[in-house]
Amino acid sequence: MTQSSSLLLINGESRAASSGRVFLRHNPLTGAIATAASAAGISDALQAVAAAQAAFSGWSALGPNARRALLMKAADALQAKSAELTQAMQDEIGATAAWAGFNIHLAAGMIREAAAMTTQISGEVIPSDKPGCLAMAIREPAGVVLGMAPWNAPIILGVRAIATPLACGNSVVLKASEICPRTHALIGSAFLEAGLPPGVVNVITNAPEDAAAVVAAMIGDPAVKRVNFTGSTRVGRIIAELCARQLTPVVLELGGKAPFLVLEDANLVEAVKAAAFGAFMNQGQICMSTERIIVVDAIADEFVAGLTAKAKTLVAGDPREGTTPLGAMVDLHAANHIRDLVADAEGHGASLAAGGSGEGVLMPATVVDRVTPAMRLYSEESFGPVVAVIRVKDEEAAVAAANDSDYGLSSAIFSRDIPRALKLARRIQSGICHINGPTVHDEAQMPFGGVKASGYGRFGGKAGIAEFTELRWITIETEPGHFPI
Repeated sequence: MTQSSSLLLINGESRAASSGRVFLRHNPLTGAIATAASAAGISDALQAVAAAQAAFSGWSALGPNARRALLMKAADALQAKSAELTQAMQDEIGATAAWAGFNIHLAAGMIREAAAMTTQISGEVIPSDKPGCLAMAIREPAGVVLGMAPWNAPIILGVRAIATPLACGNSVVLKASEICPRTHALIGSAFLEAGLPPGVVNVITNAPEDAAAVVAAMIGDPAVKRVNFTGSTRVGRIIAELCARQLTPVVLELGGKAPFLVLEDANLVEAVKAAAFGAFMNQGQICMSTERIIVVDAIADEFVAGLTAKAKTLVAGDPREGTTPLGAMVDLHAANHIRDLVADAEGHGASLAAGGSGEGVLMPATVVDRVTPAMRLYSEESFGPVVAVIRVKDEEAAVAAANDSDYGLSSAIFSRDIPRALKLARRIQSGICHINGPTVHDEAQMPFGGVKASGYGRFGGKAGIAEFTELRWITIETEPGHFPI
């Protein structure tokens, strides 16, 4: 496999699609071909599922410490590919080297955390009313897990789709994003090089026009026992419907419109730092990105002045040069979407405090003040380097504004009064809430997921174990039976 190509990984072999077709991913900044990737068809996808099914029995029977050892090697193998992975992320999505490095670091940690969980897949003995009956709840591997990961944090989310399922004894098929096929293929090669048996990890890349058919075929295969998907709410609804037809459990981590509440007693220096990081890290292309800053009127002017000054230092540039804090957006369509949202907000009376239209896929950090529900930016997911400032009169109005959204993934509250902030956190409709911290925060051992249109189910830690295992009730009778007939 050359640096700018990627192959399918099926049953331990890297190979071209059976049709010989490829599809091209172009660099968003230069337009040059970033990757020529194998375009899997339905037959290739089903071969990957079959390979995973064949490998399942051996992998699931392997002892927990044996699985742990192989997963630890996979973490090392992933980090050994740092240069290749960084290059792939820069070429395919316009990422900065810093973002790529963070992806590699956290993803390796996720694999190691999953490795540590192999001996934490526990059950319990449950008291039975029946004399002499020993009743147990036992967790067992589910089978083949289909994981689908997006492009925005490709290594973190690609690894998350498969690490915990592997630790639980499942075999996996990773359906790579069409936007970063080489990056996701490199993840598969790391697991293969670590010595996992053939078929335990498989990677499928497909052309965009084939995605619907390929995904439907794999979900429809009876061998697939669990599905997880990270991506847009629009596609997540389709995945949920397909899984429902098969009664296949699915974990969905979807869109977000994270609120960041700044109360009158907040430490504004810390709030500005956290808001800027949450809104503009990776050009705002993170599911947890701060999209709505809800600030009480009493300190709004001071806060906006501080955030504006910070945002003006966050310029965008060619990620290959590594001289700017922000890199390129994923494509021109995404950048133009941001421009449309900002123009609509200004047209309805909002004021542009920092940033602007930028050029092409390079957009500076943008702060739009005095956003109201009449503006698209208030409710539409932007997924870019723009943040809406919504001014409210008090904490009650702040909570109401925070919950005035279809989404519910991450959130944050800044206040020096911790008991007060904790009470408010309990009222915000989100799967995650951080007090005096940014909305962007991820750790491998934490239960990660959302509510409402942000999806359901949880990745991470013991919550992830519950998603990717079957909980079975098994009894042992130790006394003679007595029955009414």
